[in-house]
Amino acid sequence: MRPKQLPKTLALIPDGNRRWAKSHRFSILSGYDLGVKKFINFSEWCIQYGISSIAVWALSTENLSRNKTETETLFKIYKRAATDKSILAKLHRNKTRLKVVGNKKLLPKDLRLALEKLENETSRHKEHVINMIIGYGGHDDIIHAVKGALKRVKDATLMSDELFQGYLLSKAIPQIDFVIRTSGEQRLSGFMPWQTGYSELYFSKKLWPDFTKKDLHKALLDYSRRQRRFGR
Repeated sequence: MRPKQLPKTLALIPDGNRRWAKSHRFSILSGYDLGVKKFINFSEWCIQYGISSIAVWALSTENLSRNKTETETLFKIYKRAATDKSILAKLHRNKTRLKVVGNKKLLPKDLRLALEKLENETSRHKEHVINMIIGYGGHDDIIHAVKGALKRVKDATLMSDELFQGYLLSKAIPQIDFVIRTSGEQRLSGFMPWQTGYSELYFSKKLWPDFTKKDLHKALLDYSRRQRRFGR
């Protein structure tokens, strides 16, 4: 049965890569590598359902406090994906634009340049967008917006939702309809506080590398049964 109502914007928190690797006696590198490959598949599944905008949390500011070996592993995997010609070909075939959202200054220069190159190479596509959330923290985002607004808006009575959003690091991301988080964790952990105020939330017990197209279908069926009231 196909879901009757689908989200226009979907966000993913792909949690559980480390636990999956540990439970299968694989290296952390293998867990994260499989997680990236799974997301490429996930993005194509979403396109097949007609979902045009996806946001994926690739790295939070809190993740940067993990041990150096793990963060360097993540940076290595993301750089390899950003320079993978087969991934670029899929983005072109699916008419998908990649946009990087977050504090890019927190990333190594080689990764930052690789991601910017991929952004430029896919910038002409308008039908679908993948927002890669990296070097991002929800509190940092709000503080960044407040600092920007204080410098430019002298009369507080002129402030509006639209004006404030323009100062966010995540300003390009619209309000999010549906958030999926894997691994059984039931929290947002500071993910996009401005855009998720009225998001529908779905928590899967599956570790991210084990998440399948059937699991996405189940989540979307659950979403389609909900009545969104937006406080009304």
